[in-house]
Amino acid sequence: MLLRHTPTDITDRKALMINPAKTCQPIGAMYASLGIHGCMPHSHGSQGCCSYHRSTLTRHFKEPVVAATSSFTEGSSVFGGQSNMIQAIDNIFTIYEPEIISVHTTCLSETIGDDLTQIVKKAYDDGKVPAGKHVIYAPTPSYVGSHVTGFSNMCKGIVSGFAEKTGEQKNQMNIIPGYVEPSDMAEIKRLTTEMGVKTVLFPDTSGVLNGPQTGRYHMYPKGGTTVEELKSTGDSLGTLALGSFASSLAAKLLDTKFKVPCRVLPLPIGLAATDRFIDTLRKLAGVTVPDSVTFERGQLVDVMTDMQQYLYGKKVALFGDPDQLIALTEFLVSLDMVPVHIVTGTPGKEFEATIAELTKDSFVPVNVKAHSDMFQLHQWIKNEPVDLLMGNTYGKYIARDEDIPFVRHGFPILDRVGHSYFPTVGYRGGLRLLEQILNALLDRKDRDSSEESFELVM
Repeated sequence: MLLRHTPTDITDRKALMINPAKTCQPIGAMYASLGIHGCMPHSHGSQGCCSYHRSTLTRHFKEPVVAATSSFTEGSSVFGGQSNMIQAIDNIFTIYEPEIISVHTTCLSETIGDDLTQIVKKAYDDGKVPAGKHVIYAPTPSYVGSHVTGFSNMCKGIVSGFAEKTGEQKNQMNIIPGYVEPSDMAEIKRLTTEMGVKTVLFPDTSGVLNGPQTGRYHMYPKGGTTVEELKSTGDSLGTLALGSFASSLAAKLLDTKFKVPCRVLPLPIGLAATDRFIDTLRKLAGVTVPDSVTFERGQLVDVMTDMQQYLYGKKVALFGDPDQLIALTEFLVSLDMVPVHIVTGTPGKEFEATIAELTKDSFVPVNVKAHSDMFQLHQWIKNEPVDLLMGNTYGKYIARDEDIPFVRHGFPILDRVGHSYFPTVGYRGGLRLLEQILNALLDRKDRDSSEESFELVM
């Protein structure tokens, strides 16, 4: 395989990206849009772009993902796509009858310079948007940022398009969950329900991209945050943004525009991050933590304690989305594991500073880089081997070539199932993640043990 020719000599590359640890903005924007009830994502660009975004999400979730496109031709590429988009809005509302059309741009429409604000206004002025229906939008150029950036921009677009201030404060909290699985969003809602806190979680893909097989196809599943809930976010007590890269823009907009105070927290992955989430929610909502949640916490602590000898000192290489990596790094450090190589494809200097702070007590040097690629990661691994690799499906080639135990985590996961059904956030999610890590390490211990040391009980 070509990866076996990755050199150990590392050169400083200024522009060339090899095997990027990310994908493009519109995929994240499309994913956020699918978390709004009755919403049709719309890709303002070519058919090929839309097909790629849909197929990537479909392969990850193993669910049909619908989206419309402005279907740019040569003429649109030269003279702009306004007429295409206005015609598309008219067609979509007429044929597919969504409640909302959520428009995101692509490389092509951004390069041309199409003005979404002006185009959407014209669609409303021309009567192309039926009464009671909505069109929201976000700029998501593919040539900057990543799918996480696109998710963040669309969440901001959701707030801009719907949030209102009536002056009557509601006894509820907004939660922006970050770029996580539908299972994680469901777990966040379960935890808040256990604590007796009313929340508006947006976007919410639980029940949309991990729904049941009923034998009937529904273009707009029952799940997703409703328009009424989104409008009410301007009257909430506060907002919790989980993951600064994916969620902070929308939370800060609610703060500045409607004076809804926000707190930005890391994703609640692992013990400390979940403690932080639960405690912040407790304080802001003025509730007590129920025994049921304390029990779940105790179970996670119990397994961490019981299996510590198999985790201590194990070196780990990580790649993926920045919010996920920050939370994972904190969790691994709490397990006495040693993250040594950490790469994200999403730009952001604060990522490197945060990881450096989390790993400041490490007994080995830690390599960390934002806006990097998996070629860089592979070179680091060749120079400093690790005991475990964690990341999305694209890591399987490095894991195979270097014979490293591999735990799939993040986006996209194309060759396994379970991620959209079993959470990794919260205490229960931490248990599942810990089980995956232990299984990978213990399977390797079994495989490599001599006949004399091959144990029945480990």
